[in-house]
Formats: sequence, structure tokens, C-alpha cells
Amino acid sequence: MNDKVAPLLKPRSDLGIRTLSSVAMMSVAILAIWLGGYAFMGLVIVIGLGVFFEFTKLVLGFAQSLQARTLWLLGGLGYVGLACFSLILFSAPVFGMTPAILLIAAVIGTDVGAYFAGRSIGGAKIAPRISPSKTWSGLFGGMIGAGLMMVFMQAGIYAFRGGEAGDGDVYLAQGWFRLMLTGAALAMVAQMGDFFESWMKRRAGVKDSGRLIPGHGGLFDRTDGLIAVAFVAGVIMIFQNVTGS
Repeated sequence: MNDKVAPLLKPRSDLGIRTLSSVAMMSVAILAIWLGGYAFMGLVIVIGLGVFFEFTKLVLGFAQSLQARTLWLLGGLGYVGLACFSLILFSAPVFGMTPAILLIAAVIGTDVGAYFAGRSIGGAKIAPRISPSKTWSGLFGGMIGAGLMMVFMQAGIYAFRGGEAGDGDVYLAQGWFRLMLTGAALAMVAQMGDFFESWMKRRAGVKDSGRLIPGHGGLFDRTDGLIAVAFVAGVIMIFQNVTGS
């Protein structure tokens, strides 16, 4: 190839494959949520196993001793396992899928709000050594996006039920202002989950946790925020049961 021509050639965009992958992932997730029950449970288990597999590969990439690997893998099993257990529990009939839907909606709202705020406003980086693209404006945008998404989803659930609240709605839905605050808090947790996975990838010396999803990387790359949110929700649930509060 002509050396003068080569620099003018731009790398082919992966926007198309990323879009198709996103549509496929969203379609599967929406179908599982719509069906609920065993369909949603099966999806959570399959994704959880995939995430733990990728978690294991990252650990093997930076943990050298057997003791360190064992501790990391046990921690990862508890981290991913409790997150999956929380999502399955929150989709039980007594909750009517509402808490699980709101957790997922909060993470989606975080990603969307952070993307648009980060792109349009930019500004100072939060932790450039861990994740160079994450900005404070993106974090605040994600907090607003998560809160608005939770309010929107709850309004949609109420409308779908003819204005009547289900048993599970009381768990998170206690007025739009509380939902906004809850969404903002979950957005910060999701961001910490993103940083945690980015830190693991940097230590392992890889760009993505896997190659399963064309244009997006691995399952851990796509669910790092949701895993963190569901894990924290599980810890809070355990704490409340232990203390009786």
C-alpha cells in the first residue's frame, strides 16, 4: 500500500456492530423481564456464571501467588454471587419484579446520563489512572439520569397496573423525591463498580474483560455497574435482616 495513502485511511467504525449488539442484548433482557419467573432467573444465572468466568481470568492475570488467587476468587464468588442472588430475590412474586426493574433502570439511567453529560460538558477526570474517560460531570449526569429513570419506570409500572401499587413497589418506591435520591446513590455505587472492574483490567493488562459481545467486550464490561448495585442492595438486605431494622 502507498505510504502516503495509508495515513489517510481511517479505522473502520464499529458503531454498526455495537448497535446491533446493544439491540440484541436489550431484546433478550426485556424479554426475560417481561416473562419473569424462571426466564429472568435463568438469564441472571447464565450472566452471573459468565461474569465470574471473566472475573477469574482477570484475577489470574494479576494475582501471582496461590493464596492471593484463592482470596480473590472467593471474594469474587461472594461479590458476583450475592449480586445475582439479590436480582433473583427481587424478582420473586412477592416483589412483582419491581425492585429488580428499578435497579436495572437506575444503572441504565446512570450510563445514559453519564455519557451525554460527559460528552457535552467534559471537565475534570475523577480517576484518570484507573478510567481516563470518566469525568465528574459524567458522574453528576449519571446521578440525575438514574433518578429520572427510576421515577419514569415507577410511573410506567403504576400506569400499567391501572394506578394501583403492588406489594413490591413499597420496597423502593416511596415518592418521586426519594426515588431521585435513591437513583443518585445507586449511580455512585454503579460508578464504583465500573472503577473496580477498570482497576482489575489495568492490573491484568487487558482492555476488555472478554470478547463475547462484539463491539462491547465481555459480560463483566457490560454489567460491572449492575453487579455493584445489586451487591450493595444485597448487603443492605442482609444487614436489615440481621439487625431487624
